[in-house]
Amino acid sequence: MYIKPRSSQLNGKIERSHRSDQEEFYQLLTYKDDVDLEEKLAEWERFYNFSRPHVAHRGKTPYEVLKDKLL
Repeated sequence: MYIKPRSSQLNGKIERSHRSDQEEFYQLLTYKDDVDLEEKLAEWERFYNFSRPHVAHRGKTPYEVLKDKLL
Protein backbone atom coordinates (compact mmCIF):
# COMPACT_ATOMS: atom_id res chain seq x y z
CA MET A 1 0.00 0.00 0.00
CA TYR A 2 1.35 3.44 -0.86
CA ILE A 3 0.70 6.68 1.00
CA LYS A 4 1.40 10.23 -0.08
CA PRO A 5 4.79 11.67 0.89
CA ARG A 6 4.78 13.67 4.12
CA SER A 7 1.63 11.90 5.40
CA SER A 8 2.94 10.82 8.77
CA GLN A 9 -0.60 10.70 10.22
CA LEU A 10 -1.31 7.78 7.88
CA ASN A 11 1.90 5.87 8.59
CA GLY A 12 0.67 4.51 11.92
CA LYS A 13 -2.43 3.07 10.27
CA ILE A 14 -0.35 1.38 7.58
CA GLU A 15 2.09 -0.02 10.16
CA ARG A 16 -0.82 -1.38 12.22
CA SER A 17 -2.28 -3.03 9.12
CA HIS A 18 1.08 -4.68 8.38
CA ARG A 19 1.30 -5.90 11.97
CA SER A 20 -2.18 -7.47 11.80
CA ASP A 21 -1.29 -9.14 8.50
CA GLN A 22 1.90 -10.55 10.00
CA GLU A 23 0.35 -11.77 13.26
CA GLU A 24 -2.96 -13.06 11.92
CA PHE A 25 -2.14 -14.19 8.39
CA TYR A 26 1.49 -14.75 7.38
CA GLN A 27 2.65 -16.23 10.69
CA LEU A 28 -0.12 -18.86 10.61
CA LEU A 29 0.10 -19.53 6.87
CA THR A 30 1.07 -22.71 5.10
CA TYR A 31 0.71 -22.86 1.33
CA LYS A 32 1.69 -25.05 -1.60
CA ASP A 33 2.39 -22.59 -4.42
CA ASP A 34 1.73 -19.04 -5.63
CA VAL A 35 -1.82 -19.83 -6.77
CA ASP A 36 -2.65 -21.27 -3.35
CA LEU A 37 -1.10 -18.21 -1.67
CA GLU A 38 -3.19 -15.84 -3.82
CA GLU A 39 -6.36 -17.73 -2.93
CA LYS A 40 -5.57 -17.63 0.78
CA LEU A 41 -4.71 -13.93 0.59
CA ALA A 42 -8.04 -13.17 -1.13
CA GLU A 43 -9.84 -15.17 1.58
CA TRP A 44 -7.96 -13.24 4.30
CA GLU A 45 -8.84 -9.89 2.73
CA ARG A 46 -12.55 -10.83 2.60
CA PHE A 47 -12.46 -11.92 6.23
CA TYR A 48 -10.51 -8.82 7.33
CA ASN A 49 -12.86 -6.37 5.60
CA PHE A 50 -16.25 -8.07 5.98
CA SER A 51 -16.13 -10.32 9.08
CA ARG A 52 -13.33 -9.32 11.47
CA PRO A 53 -14.37 -6.75 14.09
CA HIS A 54 -11.86 -3.92 14.56
CA VAL A 55 -11.20 -2.20 17.87
CA ALA A 56 -10.51 1.06 16.03
CA HIS A 57 -14.04 0.89 14.61
CA ARG A 58 -15.65 0.04 17.98
CA GLY A 59 -16.16 -3.59 17.04
CA LYS A 60 -17.45 -2.94 13.53
CA THR A 61 -15.91 -4.30 10.35
CA PRO A 62 -14.40 -1.90 7.78
CA TYR A 63 -17.35 -2.73 5.50
CA GLU A 64 -19.88 -1.76 8.19
CA VAL A 65 -18.08 1.53 8.82
CA LEU A 66 -18.04 2.35 5.10
CA LYS A 67 -21.69 1.37 4.71
CA ASP A 68 -22.67 3.65 7.63
CA LYS A 69 -20.78 6.57 6.08
CA LEU A 70 -22.50 6.10 2.71
CA LEU A 71 -26.04 6.02 4.16
